[in-house]
Amino acid sequence: MAVTTARTLRLLSILGVGATLTAEELTDRLGVSLRTVRRDIDTLRELGYEIEAVRGVGGGYRLGRATRLPPVVFDEDQAVAAAVALQTVPTVLSGIRENSARALATLQQAMPARSRIRTEAFTVSAARNYWEFPAAPIDAEIVRVIGGAISRRHVVRVDCTGVDEPVTLTLEPHDLVVWAARWYLVAFEPDAGRWRAIRVDRLEPRMPPGRTFDRRDVPYGDPVAFVMSTHDRGDTLAEWPCCGSALVALPAPVVARFAPGGSTVEHHTDTSCRLTLGAWSWAGLAGLLLTFDADFTDIEPAELRHALDTLRTRIDKNLRRAT
Repeated sequence: MAVTTARTLRLLSILGVGATLTAEELTDRLGVSLRTVRRDIDTLRELGYEIEAVRGVGGGYRLGRATRLPPVVFDEDQAVAAAVALQTVPTVLSGIRENSARALATLQQAMPARSRIRTEAFTVSAARNYWEFPAAPIDAEIVRVIGGAISRRHVVRVDCTGVDEPVTLTLEPHDLVVWAARWYLVAFEPDAGRWRAIRVDRLEPRMPPGRTFDRRDVPYGDPVAFVMSTHDRGDTLAEWPCCGSALVALPAPVVARFAPGGSTVEHHTDTSCRLTLGAWSWAGLAGLLLTFDADFTDIEPAELRHALDTLRTRIDKNLRRAT
């Protein structure tokens, strides 16, 4: 009986992701026969869960939209994932630490002992890496407001700071992206007829105008790819002992995608851009420029030019020794 119950909960967990799965796919996932899968589906229906049978090509079984899964349905892997998420979310959202701690405690109380042991066995502590340049944790209320506008497809008005002149923008918000511990809003600006990737920590939402919009196709077909390839996304130069810049013979979207955190990219031409970045030493900064494997000119300051010349001399010397 215990094995049957565990397997049935596992089936419910698999269906809980919202996908439509064939009976054959479910047998593979559960490692049981087709007859057993159908019997377990009947068991879930008897318990009140709405399991829909989808007919035709691409058909199978799916969880009904009205069904709400209680926390106890989590399998052990999902329980660990939830515990990790709830412990690390305060590093990217402010004003949520107490709520996330209470949510984790509630989740653990509702879990079977076997799953609860997994989540209580570890504590996650987040430490900053020197190559990470996160924004300060975002106000959870701002994420709630913008996230709600995305869900309802409501146009929003926001005050945008952190630029030369603070501006008020009217935006069609499409997606939120977290990259390198920085939050970005992917939105279309109808007044300018262009897409924007904007740091959420620079935004202060106003009351939404109340009108809705039709969702558009995001550039690159993916909001994450769009953010990573947008050079004017609002990033700023981090504080390093050594900072410099160069004109790189690569398009700005390419450099923006692979530039280290805490650097900035400025469009120059369709085939070149100015990269400004920092490092712990001039030699380290020169090495970062070399990783782009492209020609670069207009190098500033003189210390960076000297470091590149020193590296060239050192490399030539080592190559002569090697041969």
